[in-house]
Amino acid sequence: MRIKSHWFKDDKPRSAQQLAGAAAFIVWRVAQNALKRMRVARFDIDPGPQYFAFSSEFLVFLVQIADRIAYQRLEASERVAFTTTLATRLGEILEDNQTDLLGPPGEVGYRRRFISLFNECSPDYAEFRYDDSGPDFAFLRYLGNRLLEIMHGKITPGWSPK
Repeated sequence: MRIKSHWFKDDKPRSAQQLAGAAAFIVWRVAQNALKRMRVARFDIDPGPQYFAFSSEFLVFLVQIADRIAYQRLEASERVAFTTTLATRLGEILEDNQTDLLGPPGEVGYRRRFISLFNECSPDYAEFRYDDSGPDFAFLRYLGNRLLEIMHGKITPGWSPK
């Protein structure tokens, strides 16, 4: 996957919100790529509620990773602004896509559901380590367990690992 890695105008510093806006686009693309890879691995993920449940879980995971990187590079107040803006922007993107495919959300909006999921999972992810080599095994296992609940029984018949 190709990702643009520099700004058009490098002469001024970027705010945490600007960084989060750019990161949201990249994070969204990474999550979409993960869905494509799951389909290539013959997991049966059709566009619909399961598709968005997978996307939401994976996006929460990626925001947690981005937050850990922000912790290493930004001041505390900038980190909060970055992570809040990132999660909010991803919630907006998710809501736009879900509304287009599934229709209006009903009483609780799709963005609000995503933010609730993020807030629900954050204390658990906070228990796991992240260092220069990436997330630790428990961090990845937690994502895997959450995705397993979504994917249970959704593998295409005849599939076998290579």
